[in-house]
Amino acid sequence: MNLENYFISQFKNANIGDDGAFIDGMVYSKDAFFENIHFKRSWMSHYQIGFKAMIVNISDAIAMNAVPKYALLSVAMPKSITKAQMLDLANGFKDACAKYGVEIIGGDTISNTKLDITVTVISKSAKPLMRKGLKTGDLIAYTGNLGRSAIALKRLMNLGKINKNSKFVNIVLRDKFIYKNRRFLRAGMDISDGIFSDLQKLSGASRVGFRFFKKIQKRVGCSGEEYEILFGFDRRFKKTLLRRAKLSKTPINIIGECVRKAYKNRCKAHHF
Repeated sequence: MNLENYFISQFKNANIGDDGAFIDGMVYSKDAFFENIHFKRSWMSHYQIGFKAMIVNISDAIAMNAVPKYALLSVAMPKSITKAQMLDLANGFKDACAKYGVEIIGGDTISNTKLDITVTVISKSAKPLMRKGLKTGDLIAYTGNLGRSAIALKRLMNLGKINKNSKFVNIVLRDKFIYKNRRFLRAGMDISDGIFSDLQKLSGASRVGFRFFKKIQKRVGCSGEEYEILFGFDRRFKKTLLRRAKLSKTPINIIGECVRKAYKNRCKAHHF
């Protein structure tokens, strides 16, 4: 057990273990977005930082088939930040919220040595999509294309530049696909730590392993911050899902099936 999982296990209860906690028809999710951990201010504008910080939290709600409604912000800002930068940061938050009908209802601000952000999103769901529920023989798939976020990060780490439309800053969420196809999905989550790492979470929740239909390159399997959807479904719905995915212009990649064997993650831990 890695240190992150060890710490989380100290609070284990029935509501912990998914992208958010589902309680009485509501989903509560929270993520941190810290300078020098998740981003550097030299990489992104303050607008992009605010927009991405909010979008990655909204992603958790959508991945659980929940409609995000409200957000709470906690922002720790360096004393060197200017009013213009504050305005850009605020506009990034507001524009991300406006795109998905979310209202910012409160939070907290403090002075800090760097820019650290945490967001809590409160959502509604009549039928949440959990990580638990996969069965032997189910198919495993993901939306979109993987690997480009890791390429962008490597370029930034090497002091290079990325396009403003790069997936690292311009995240596309799959809300239409999830909302319209929830009844065909057995389990799922968003891909934030890389597909190999996130398959480990599905494996632990559902107690299944996976057999891949073809080899997945490590540079693809370990690419984090993709925010595509990783999901499993009964193979009887394969043609239906492929057809319906085209209606929402969502690329689908079926990569394997659930089997009775242990699963081993091939990536380094992202947190500890």
